Amino acid sequence: MLCPIFPLNGAIMFPKTTLPLNIFEKRYIQLIDYALSNERIFGMIQTQDNGDLFKVGCLGKITSFQETDDNRYLISIEGLSFFNVIKEIKSEKLFRIIEAKKFTIENSKPEINQINKKNIIEIYKKYLKKKQFNFKAQELFQLETAELLKFIVMISPFSKVEKQMFLETKNITEFAEKLITTLDIYTNESYERGSLN
Repeated sequence: MLCPIFPLNGAIMFPKTTLPLNIFEKRYIQLIDYALSNERIFGMIQTQDNGDLFKVGCLGKITSFQETDDNRYLISIEGLSFFNVIKEIKSEKLFRIIEAKKFTIENSKPEINQINKKNIIEIYKKYLKKKQFNFKAQELFQLETAELLKFIVMISPFSKVEKQMFLETKNITEFAEKLITTLDIYTNESYERGSLN
């Protein structure tokens, strides 16, 4: 399938999650106009340091949008499925277009049930305290385990490389283990700012 893309480092999404975006650049205003007239779908993806695209992103569908008086779009997109980048397509449009191949990841309930949700929340509370973020971690208990893992990765200021690592992790047990390790590193007293970048 051909797919317009929004390359935005640090902003990833997963299937069945929601991402709000403030669109103001001319090329991305054009992208949203295009998406709104083509099933409201586009891809979120990150770029490597040389400007090349990472190989995995997530397709999103615009579920709500608002045009502002200063010609911006305030939109919400819902994650649909992962995609692999096959190749980039030459185009005269301001935004980038790729040929993409969709894929899905299904994790079984036994795998999800093996994950200690309470333990992850406690580690995340330490991370929030270390970062001096004001967030009511108790609200996280209301999320299902899979939703919790994705939510933490999406809202936390991890590096783009770390976020891409989670995006490309196909097994939820491995996902949880990597998240615990990442949070442990950031909350460790010997951690030095920028050591993971």
